Order: sequence, then structure tokens, then C-alpha cells
Amino acid sequence: MGIGASIVLIAVGAILRFAVTIHGNLGSTHVNWNIVGDVLMVVGAIGLVMALIWMAAASRRTTTVTNGNYEPVERP
Repeated sequence: MGIGASIVLIAVGAILRFAVTIHGNLGSTHVNWNIVGDVLMVVGAIGLVMALIWMAAASRRTTTVTNGNYEPVERP
């Protein structure tokens, strides 16, 4: 899940949590939309943290440079 999808989940969860006042049934089951919004916000936050960690780890990969003789030299 990327940063954009995480932000969308957080936004939809916030809308369901704070802006929706529907008390409805889904089939024969009662659905608490506030809890659904909370779950979506938590999943979005976890996805956002994981995406940021992944991006930080990807930027710290080692690169090789050449020394003019086209022999690869490892950078510390």
C-alpha cells in the first residue's frame, strides 16, 4: 500500500467516524459506522508508516561509483 492509498483510507475513515450519523443495518446485522471509520483510520496509519519506512530503507541502499578506470569502487 502506498502513501496515496494510506491517505485515502485515513480520509474515508475520518469521514465515516466524524461526519456520518447513519445508524443502519446491513442485512440482518447492525453496522456501527463509527467503528468502521476507526478501523480504516488505523489501517491507513499503519500503511502510511510502513510506506515511509520502506521509502527510507530504499534510499539508503549502497551505490557504486567508478574511479575513472571504470573499475567499480564501493562507497562506505
